[in-house]
Amino acid sequence: MTTRCAVLGDPVEHSLSPVLHRAAYDELGLADWSYDAVRVPGGTLAGFLDGLDATWRGLSLTMPLKRELLTLADERGWECHSRVRAAGGANTLVRGSTGWRADNTDLPGAATAVQERYAGAVERVLVVGGGATAASVGLALCDLGATRVQLLVRSAERAQETLATIRGHDSAPEVLAVESADEVTTADVLVSTVPAAAQDPGLLARTGAALLFEALYDPWPTPFAAAAERAGTTVVSGLDLLVHQAVLQVEQMTGHAVPVGVLRAAGERALAARRGA
Repeated sequence: MTTRCAVLGDPVEHSLSPVLHRAAYDELGLADWSYDAVRVPGGTLAGFLDGLDATWRGLSLTMPLKRELLTLADERGWECHSRVRAAGGANTLVRGSTGWRADNTDLPGAATAVQERYAGAVERVLVVGGGATAASVGLALCDLGATRVQLLVRSAERAQETLATIRGHDSAPEVLAVESADEVTTADVLVSTVPAAAQDPGLLARTGAALLFEALYDPWPTPFAAAAERAGTTVVSGLDLLVHQAVLQVEQMTGHAVPVGVLRAAGERALAARRGA
């Protein structure tokens, strides 16, 4: 009998998660495990989960389902890791002997991705964007020592949930939102969670950031990443985040650890194929 896992979201066809998880299964010799991408629009997660049979073991959640999953977990009394509530959303759902358990592997994945490539200051952070990824990366940087987090958003009012999430960190960081790049101050770390078309690469020089955390991995390089490469600024990419959080998901779903290099190599090959390299 095949043990089934999948990534859920909308859109989801672009996701590298199937490539990474299948590479992990190959490395672990799990020939009877499968991992697919399934389109699940917002507002339909409960119905999808109700239709799953006992062969389903684990699910990865992407936009727009991360916050929806937390609400559903509360309604149904599912176990949640403490970082799910801290982040205000979950990206992982695993079925165990006592039912479903929700987690957010973006937080530890983001922190590990930063530590892998950068050992400098992280006290002052500028995050471009105000969604669930902004909240997760902001919290991860607070775990690493950030004390001031500034969000550059189109609407401070719509970013209130993310602001509240980061303010809730145990370290009590200073968190504020601005709606104009003219209000941006200097930063040690620049985090981008917005599409490439919405990026202003001049922000990198304006902030003086020594680290760029670019949540995207395709297309690459993004305007921010290209500017960072020209300036010699350290870059943590969306692929770095994806592989580190996926390693944690694989271990939760299968019970086995897999080397991060296996997943990174698989992701790099898939991206090169997409770009015709």
